[in-house]
Amino acid sequence: MDIKSIRNFSIIAHIDHGKSTLADRMIEVTGTIEKRKMKDQVLDSMELERERGITIKMQPVRMEYKFNNENYILNLIDTPGHIDFSYEVSRALKAVEGSILLVDATQGVQAQTLTTLQMARELGLVIIPVLSKIDSPLARVEEIKMELALLLDIDPDTILLVSGKTGEGVDSLLKEIIKRVPPPHFENSLVNSGQALVFDFKYDNHRGVIVYVRVIDGKFKKGESLLFAVSEEKFISLEVGTFSPEEEPRPSIESGEIGYIVTGIKKPGIASVGDTITFLKKPMSALPGYMNPKPVVWASIYPESQDDFPELKQALGRLRLSDSSFSYEEESSGSLGRGFRCGFLGMLHLEIITERLNREFNLQLIVTMPSITYKVQLRNGKEEIIYSPHLFPDDGNIVKVFEPWVNVKIITPSIYVSSLMPFLYDHEATVKITENFGDNRSSIDLEMPLRELMRNFFDDMKSITSGYSSISYEIGEYKEADVVRLDIVIADEPMAAFCRVVSRRKVADEAKAQVEKLKDIIPRQQFAFKIQGKALGRIISSESVSAFRKDVLMHGSKVVGGGDVSRKKKLLEKQKRGKKRMQSNAKINISHEVFLKMMRGSNN
Repeated sequence: MDIKSIRNFSIIAHIDHGKSTLADRMIEVTGTIEKRKMKDQVLDSMELERERGITIKMQPVRMEYKFNNENYILNLIDTPGHIDFSYEVSRALKAVEGSILLVDATQGVQAQTLTTLQMARELGLVIIPVLSKIDSPLARVEEIKMELALLLDIDPDTILLVSGKTGEGVDSLLKEIIKRVPPPHFENSLVNSGQALVFDFKYDNHRGVIVYVRVIDGKFKKGESLLFAVSEEKFISLEVGTFSPEEEPRPSIESGEIGYIVTGIKKPGIASVGDTITFLKKPMSALPGYMNPKPVVWASIYPESQDDFPELKQALGRLRLSDSSFSYEEESSGSLGRGFRCGFLGMLHLEIITERLNREFNLQLIVTMPSITYKVQLRNGKEEIIYSPHLFPDDGNIVKVFEPWVNVKIITPSIYVSSLMPFLYDHEATVKITENFGDNRSSIDLEMPLRELMRNFFDDMKSITSGYSSISYEIGEYKEADVVRLDIVIADEPMAAFCRVVSRRKVADEAKAQVEKLKDIIPRQQFAFKIQGKALGRIISSESVSAFRKDVLMHGSKVVGGGDVSRKKKLLEKQKRGKKRMQSNAKINISHEVFLKMMRGSNN
């Protein structure tokens, strides 16, 4: 195999800009998969990805294409489009020499696309600008072409036009990839040296962890003794191969190629995105740029039944084998029993993990309100890091609180800027720059607390701007915060799962909103009970939920009547005493759906 015939590239695109559909057409045009075996979103292997129309796990594919009577190997890495997975995207970009910048001809450039584009530019990748969905009746091809040309400072005629739906322009795009993207470059300065960048991995019950790699230097074969440079774990390669897009075993994978190595490792926390595979006999240092992904959002997960605790522990261990970016540790709560404190990359990551636990392992879960990390200075001189809202100290014990802030970029049609400003103020945002972005759109740069970004920010912003805005963010520094703990008490029992940390100036509104929302979605019981919001040492909001009413004066299909009225009174008094006994031993059972609805901030 000649390294000059290899082209490694990825696709940069915002969510729903047609990335997976374009990948489908490329696979079809190159004949990588037979037409009878083709299906939509062929690189999205998870059922959840197909349902939501998003890419969660990266899936590489090796395509062969003939151009000018020469055979070329095109390696595509389909990357996640959501901001939560930006580190995974950065490692995928490190594994390629070029990238297709895919922009929806009906929507234009989005904020998240700019963030990924900046990553690609910093890595020195060749950028191929492409407009998708040109067959749509809503396409504004000439307008978006000019917008893209201004952004990249290029000639509009160099922008390619494709339709993933009809396949128009895909053949020309493949030819341009061969022309514009350079072949892999490597320096084989050391004999038998080897470095392969891990950009993703998965877990197989029989074969253990399978790492997806870009071979930077050297040749990797089956049966060799290898080493993870960062985690320093040794293993023997059980199999090597490439993706078509299914795993296809090969005798070896060499410099410039993208493929997989079966490690046989069945321990969590060993493989991680960004690590380097090297030879055990002649180990090389890890490739630069490795990061240990840090959780941004925290939530506690408990089984509905404590009998399911061992199953939950096993399920989390299994998920961690294929997703090293989420972490968990055991904890216990007086009201919820034993569970796990879990760290996630963001709100979407949290939803995906809880959904997978429910679907793949058939677990009914209690998920606490998501929170962030606070640094708290106490009156006794100690400083604590608080991960869980129900462990947040009482207001009287606190001197200062510090919380993480985020730097945010919003791109929105200019007509919505005036409507967004009060909304941003309500979320404690500090607007730094508002400038014209072309095509009657504006770019807003701002800072805000991460806590506020999690307070239904995305959904509310989309609602205000009729879905036409986009957002990207990165974690900034810690700043002083004026926040308090808000407890939710149901039937006189504090519910740790609904506890949250909120702004002091909004605590009354938040308490009222949470209590009213819970009243709407929590099922009625056989007895009456109260839902209360408690903060600053007092009850701030309260709602009563009435009991189911059973007419005890009905006996079968007959009404108890006639004779002395005392007979009716006796039945009613008996019912009253029964309800009172029930209330004194009140235990409210809250279903998995109630926790999910509260976590998502909607009643849908």
